[in-house]
Amino acid sequence: MKITDLHDTEYNPFYATYIGMIPKDRTLLEGFEKGAEEVVTFFKAIPEDKLNYAYAEDKWSVKDVFQHIIDTERVFQYRCFCIARHDKTLLPSYDENAYALPAQASAKSIDALLEEFSAVRQSFIVLLKSLSAADLQQEGNANNSPITARATAFIVLGHALWHMDVIKNRYLQ
Repeated sequence: MKITDLHDTEYNPFYATYIGMIPKDRTLLEGFEKGAEEVVTFFKAIPEDKLNYAYAEDKWSVKDVFQHIIDTERVFQYRCFCIARHDKTLLPSYDENAYALPAQASAKSIDALLEEFSAVRQSFIVLLKSLSAADLQQEGNANNSPITARATAFIVLGHALWHMDVIKNRYLQ
């Protein structure tokens, strides 16, 4: 399954920016596996003195952004799991700003964040491998919008790419 198989009716238009970041030639599993390597390589290469840097007042640091990527992946993995299992429960919204402060990313080492990301990503990969194409096409509702299980997974891939692009352009210049 590739991003080109996903229809724009499977997710809220808000997520189109993230979906647009995904290379068209990658399958979903390739995206997760290669994407994991890209994320780890990217964050390992950031100089130590930039990890707690924020480009403006009231903006997250690089570590905060990385923690946000991890937290978002957890939330969307849960959404994917519920929807793929035909759970029709309205899944709640996710306020990333409410999660940021208690996450205390600045107190974590980059190695701890890399380990956390790798574990969460591997867990999502294992989940995806356990799901059939029909499971991934199941539709549910998250944040008062219809969404398919596969859309939640593709959004995660594009979300990480989008934030890495933001870091390149706003934090590392």
